[in-house]
Amino acid sequence: MACTNCSTGAKDGTPKGCNNNGTCGTDSCNKLSVFDWLSNMTLPGGQEPFDAAEIRFKNGRKEFFRNTEKLTLAIGDIVATEASPGHDIGIVTLTGELVKIQMKKKGENPDKELAKIYRKASQRDIDIWTEARNKEEAVRMRAREIAIHLKLEMKISDVEFQGDGSKATFYYTANDRVDFRQLIKEFAQEFKIRIEMKQVGFRQEAARLGGIGSCGRELCCSTWLTDFRSVNTSAARYQQLSLNPQKLAGQCGKLKCCLNYELDTYLDALKDFPDMDTKLYTEKGDAYCQKVDIFKEIMWFAYANAPAQWLVLPVEKVKEIVAINKKKEKVAALEDYVVESTQEVEKKFENVVGQDSLTRFDQPKKKKNNKNKKRKPSNFKNAPKKE
Repeated sequence: MACTNCSTGAKDGTPKGCNNNGTCGTDSCNKLSVFDWLSNMTLPGGQEPFDAAEIRFKNGRKEFFRNTEKLTLAIGDIVATEASPGHDIGIVTLTGELVKIQMKKKGENPDKELAKIYRKASQRDIDIWTEARNKEEAVRMRAREIAIHLKLEMKISDVEFQGDGSKATFYYTANDRVDFRQLIKEFAQEFKIRIEMKQVGFRQEAARLGGIGSCGRELCCSTWLTDFRSVNTSAARYQQLSLNPQKLAGQCGKLKCCLNYELDTYLDALKDFPDMDTKLYTEKGDAYCQKVDIFKEIMWFAYANAPAQWLVLPVEKVKEIVAINKKKEKVAALEDYVVESTQEVEKKFENVVGQDSLTRFDQPKKKKNNKNKKRKPSNFKNAPKKE
């Protein structure tokens, strides 16, 4: 379905530009999409609209172009843009004053020299573009085979053809510097096109390829997230998460970006909590912090001589005990301040695995009904003779 402000929308709601019914040439319409909240507003009298547009290419790659031909562009129009060499084909994602705001947001000068928009794409341009896009998967697989044959420590993750089919950009990831001079010669001889190599990071690779995260939604980096900030394991510690690398790592192999989303909230809440290394001194012995629940504002403590028995204390009670300890005094016992106590239950084999049968879901076999069948005599010789 096309958007209400998208010019590709036909009367029945299906796209009339690419005719893919939702699967356009930029790999989904909802990838790094921008809502034009100025679309229903008119400019003041005498003011001309901003002469630049934001164009989207494959896998969310966006660039700004100057509309020198004064074309009437709308979101969703397929246009031919300036490239080196030849031209490229992209889809308009933003026009007007929002382009100027977007350029300032990305730290670009709105008055700088930009590449030009040549024209709206003709049907022949779209056919050549579609034909080039259809070759990308086969080219990527063949390029990987060549890289493996040359024993290069690199991974070719994506291939993007230019709109006119004269050039291809190979995106790759590598841990170290790669000498791909021989690789470019092999590619040029194999594919008969101009070759450009671009190295991307592991996060950028996941953003280009996309995927489904452990939360069940599309990856943030492939739909809306463009600012990749560093994530530390301390973010998981502050949020009381298990330091399991398999659960904390995303599809890029790095720590998940979403660990930073609620970190500031947790840090503000932890300001009211004593330190995790807090030791409470009592007449029964020293107690150490085992766990913290930020939302319930409670802390678990256990004596050094009874680590399996945890005592739950409110944060205010812990602060009260800490204040008493600072006076070089000890409290009688933590049980006087406890909310509830939890004792670890000894786990037995049957409680861990369970005693359910492995065949409990199998359907029982139906017994044959032999009531209506006549039983034959087992010994015909002993049967009584008829007189």
